[in-house]
Amino acid sequence: MLSIIGLLTIVVIVALLISNKITPIIALVLVPIVAAFAAGFNFAEIGGFFNSGIESVMSVVIMFIFAILFFGIMQDVGLFDPLINKMIAISRGNVIAVAVGTVIIAAIAHLDGSGASTFLITIPALLPLYKRLKMSPYLLLLLVGTAASVMNMVPWAGPLGRTAAVLGMDVTELWRPLIKVQVIGLVLLIGLAILLAIREKRLIAKRSHLDEELFEETTSLQKQAEDEASLKTMALRRPKLLWANTILALAVIGILVWGIIPAGFAFMIGVSLALPLNYPNMKDQMDRIKDHAPNALLMAAIILAAGSFLGILNGTLMLDSIAGDLVKVLPAFIVPYLHLIIGFLGVPFDLLLSTDAYYFALFPIVEQVVTGFDVSSLSVAYAMIIGNIIGTFVSPFSPALWLALGLAGLEMGRHIRYSLGIMWVFSMVLLSISILIGVV
Repeated sequence: MLSIIGLLTIVVIVALLISNKITPIIALVLVPIVAAFAAGFNFAEIGGFFNSGIESVMSVVIMFIFAILFFGIMQDVGLFDPLINKMIAISRGNVIAVAVGTVIIAAIAHLDGSGASTFLITIPALLPLYKRLKMSPYLLLLLVGTAASVMNMVPWAGPLGRTAAVLGMDVTELWRPLIKVQVIGLVLLIGLAILLAIREKRLIAKRSHLDEELFEETTSLQKQAEDEASLKTMALRRPKLLWANTILALAVIGILVWGIIPAGFAFMIGVSLALPLNYPNMKDQMDRIKDHAPNALLMAAIILAAGSFLGILNGTLMLDSIAGDLVKVLPAFIVPYLHLIIGFLGVPFDLLLSTDAYYFALFPIVEQVVTGFDVSSLSVAYAMIIGNIIGTFVSPFSPALWLALGLAGLEMGRHIRYSLGIMWVFSMVLLSISILIGVV
């Protein structure tokens, strides 16, 4: 009975998340409560499950709030502008150099873990260059999206935070083994960019002329976006404090990697130093916090709701029951490799499940099942993260991707047709390498 209620709970939550009719917070909070009542638990017991779940994710919540604030401030002050501008200057005029430069620029731009800011930085800057060289804008979106996906393994981005919340562990500990995967992924992506650029040069040679209407439309969208943001953006820049901000950012990231203090504490200190350093006026400091608070609080609220969801499903033993019954149903030779199967199918899963559904509904079940066969929880997590994360920006469930499509004047269907196969193969290669080097 617990397995049936648990499965129904997860199916309903996944359906609600896919429908986009309610926020993840509502689905993750209300559905498990109803399920717990249906399973015969009372309010006092459910309250205890809630407390247990919230305690397991609190450190992740604190880290997310202050990490988003810190990197948002670093974007505001223009910390990454010189690197991005230099790459644009170096790559201008050569198709292969532009493709490689796109990967590097997108990786740098995604250091804050925000897909929206990455696309806002890269698409307006690089789209005119792609148009002038007659390069496909869908190639731009593919390279930026894949580079951002590789960088999305940083602990202040969504997937690792969600996984850490499920496992109840420190997110930086989860991240450290993935650093080498990120490095390998970026090297592979640069190689892929060169191959795609060579193919693009051949396609350019076959094209007789540009689609002028598309060019004018995308240029107009880009110019409108730039005009609206330029005045505010320039007022926030602090070019004279570039070195001070660089040292501060490197110090915070260094402390994070070193692990001498909790990640949330490191970012809290970073925010407390960055604000008075760049904006001595208290009103300006509060404006920076208010500007980035919506993103920070939304992610924090989702993680807290997920903590409640996981606390209830764990406390009621629904996950244990599902895992036990699933082992009985699945062929014995498949079960120990279920995490690898899901990992290799991770990119297509992005078309079916939202990020919340993948990490908060599917991952806990797979983890419960496979760990019963002496497979570590971390191995399960890494297989499912690496396999799935590359498809982040080919999924219609990604709000940032819709922003990118709007900025570039492109269509979701054509983007999926252009990018899905390439991203899936790239994901499977990266997961295979991760298995060979012992991360999975």
